[in-house]
Amino acid sequence: MNVRVTCPEEYTHRIRSGGLVGIGFVAGMPNMGYTGVKGAAVATSPLAIAVPAREHAPLLLDMATATIALGKIRQARASGTPLPEGAAATRDGTPTTDPEQAAMPLPLGGAKGSGMSIAFELLTSVLVGAPIFSAFHSDDPQGRAHRQNALLLALDPAAFGNPDAFVAAVDDTLATLKALPLGEGADGAFYPGERSASVAEERGAKGVPVAPKVWRELTERAERLGVPPPSL
Repeated sequence: MNVRVTCPEEYTHRIRSGGLVGIGFVAGMPNMGYTGVKGAAVATSPLAIAVPAREHAPLLLDMATATIALGKIRQARASGTPLPEGAAATRDGTPTTDPEQAAMPLPLGGAKGSGMSIAFELLTSVLVGAPIFSAFHSDDPQGRAHRQNALLLALDPAAFGNPDAFVAAVDDTLATLKALPLGEGADGAFYPGERSASVAEERGAKGVPVAPKVWRELTERAERLGVPPPSL
């Protein structure tokens, strides 16, 4: 079956909904820097892990091998907000905090994010005979045609023991984390997916906030197209 996996989080979430543990990662077109290399070299290569729970919101780890997501760069550009130091670079690889100048993210943890990206390329692309990285950097123009490869894993807790006991142990693990002493100034100990579940619930009830610049652009385009914008 062929599926387009832009973000593995959606698919691991579906796997988790069936009581399984979902793991997925994606390799795509180079759009991120690589430690020691000039310009875009590897893909941001997202990784997602979803683990079911019963008493808590499920653990949903959704991250990229980049310090900052491309979407965050676009959001910063729309809102005029400076980017964090060391998060993005210009087209030639020069680090910048200016979202208008930022052309690509930098790898998370330098060599760590770089290594994860190239490892994901080997496991999702090279393993099945469909390399993206080497084709992109070759002399063949067809090597720059957009492609993505993904590896999705579904782990059945029943294969390792009692699935109900597993879910109970997940809840116990998350509860233990939540009960740990907090550091100075911390407002809580949160596990991956906990706050996003809360935000999803809130926005489902109250709506999704839109940056003023984005709203202005949307309403201007709607006016040109004769589409009435929704009332606030």
